[in-house]
Amino acid sequence: MTSEPGVHQDGGAPDGAALPVGRVGRPHGLDGSFYVTRPRPQLLSLGAGVTVARRTAAIVRRSGTEQRPILRLEGIEDRDGAEALRGQEMTVDSRHAPVLGEGEWWAHELEGCTVVDGERLIGTVNRLIELPSCEALEVRREQGGEPLLVPMVKDAIRRVAVSEGRIEVDLGFLGEAGAEGKHEPKTGKGEGR
Repeated sequence: MTSEPGVHQDGGAPDGAALPVGRVGRPHGLDGSFYVTRPRPQLLSLGAGVTVARRTAAIVRRSGTEQRPILRLEGIEDRDGAEALRGQEMTVDSRHAPVLGEGEWWAHELEGCTVVDGERLIGTVNRLIELPSCEALEVRREQGGEPLLVPMVKDAIRRVAVSEGRIEVDLGFLGEAGAEGKHEPKTGKGEGR
């Protein structure tokens, strides 16, 4: 299960929603090209319209790698132009984004969702983070303290209902239910959802 796009059972980006695609990084060369930090490469295709600093421009050059793409936008012709945009967030209109399949979401759809285990309120999704093996929800706990990281895997997440703003997780699988005594740790393979 992935989340950018991620796990999805309902909903989708609302028409016209701005999807973050990365931030303008340091300039690359003299022609106005720049690195993209925190990229979503699937949304950074040649010719796509990207909005940055309240202006939409087409991507006229794309090189680099998926992890470190290099872009040049229409109208940005030199290193100074790229440097002036450094640090700015870039977005694309969701109407021009690839269609997500069943079991997939955009990260912003999960942010702000309430996280529960049965009737127990755990907290709220703060953001989605990338771990070496998968993405994980960073959950701001209702009772405070360190955030809870919930990997985007079937054994950790029972149900995602974006339209309800609710994500149901298994604290037993996450090793957190022992203090509550509610759940026994799972053994063997998890059941399909």
